[in-house]
Amino acid sequence: MALFKYKVINSSGETEEAIRDAADQQSLITALQVEGYIPISVTPATAKSFLGLSLGGKQNKLSQKDIGFFTDELATLLDSGLPLDKSLTVLIDLTDDRADLSKLIGKVLERVKGGSSLADALEKQTGIFSRFYLNMLRAGEAGGNLGEVLTRLSEYLERTRELRETVSTALIYPAILLVMSVASLLVMLTFVVPQFTEMFESAGKALPVSTQIVVGLAEWLQSYWWALILAVLLITSYMRYQMADPVRKKIWDGRFLKLPLVGTIILHKETANISRTLGTLLGNGVSIISAMVIVRETVDNLVLAEAIQDTEEQLKQGKHMSDALHDKGIFPKMAMQMIKMGEETGRLEEMLLRVATIYDKQLRVSIARMLALLEPALIITLGLMIAGIIVSILLAILSVNDLAF
Repeated sequence: MALFKYKVINSSGETEEAIRDAADQQSLITALQVEGYIPISVTPATAKSFLGLSLGGKQNKLSQKDIGFFTDELATLLDSGLPLDKSLTVLIDLTDDRADLSKLIGKVLERVKGGSSLADALEKQTGIFSRFYLNMLRAGEAGGNLGEVLTRLSEYLERTRELRETVSTALIYPAILLVMSVASLLVMLTFVVPQFTEMFESAGKALPVSTQIVVGLAEWLQSYWWALILAVLLITSYMRYQMADPVRKKIWDGRFLKLPLVGTIILHKETANISRTLGTLLGNGVSIISAMVIVRETVDNLVLAEAIQDTEEQLKQGKHMSDALHDKGIFPKMAMQMIKMGEETGRLEEMLLRVATIYDKQLRVSIARMLALLEPALIITLGLMIAGIIVSILLAILSVNDLAF
């Protein structure tokens, strides 16, 4: 099975885009035609969705915050005893200030009144809700506990959002520090050093080697500053090109996992995500094989996604999940031991959620450790570079003064 991005025209004449897995392009085209769609294009997916929010396409207008709000409010209304159609009607009134979300709920309400289940109605809103989300709803509807499942989904989305924000927030300060460091060096070289250049040239004496290097670098930046911008753009374009192809992306993903500290952070983040998603699915009645397929779609690192896919095959052959994952030698040993314990005691779902909690904490520790090393390193590097520039200028000034006397 592989992921494909497709664009179709639905029965209402509207254009829809989404990502779906299939054996090949032709089988996906056939499936879409059977469902009543008119396929426009079907191409291999170059990026994965996260929690059902596609990375591109006009149809995906809802943010993860909107999805979380919809899930949480609907769970609250259903738990209060309101029927599904009435709950959706109330939600439309609550989302007057969110036009896209209100419009979506209106479409879902029409389908629910027409006899569709909530999961089927949401699935028709192509490209917004993931297979994970939809399968959770189907399990809840089948078991008659839709409100409880929506509550779990809301908690899952909230924890996932917190996990993502932990990473992004932690990187803000180092990013600002790096930008300011580069900006400070550029100001020194393009505005400060040139002020002394004319004086050095009129001195008629060879400058110290360190000063010659600094002056030469300053002159190069003044003449070829555009080359620096071009180099940044080329590197950015090259990395986008590399990450757009699954084969090349897998190679880079493997390299990222081997990096000190960064690799640990990626592994802890993905371990927490995989464990939480799998534990939530299993806890709501989804079969382990189906759950593994869904989990694979939420994993961004292709090396880990391939390990999950290989585990699926070994599970079909009767092997235990802990043994299959352990053979890959990628995932943390403690996580493997806890999963094995869960299998042996029949409490796999509980253990998976515990693993997710543990590696959420480990992720925060790893980020704190990285920042503890990164921030002083940036400050010291910037200080040494600026000190080097200042010392080189002072040496040249002293040399000129010696000449004068």
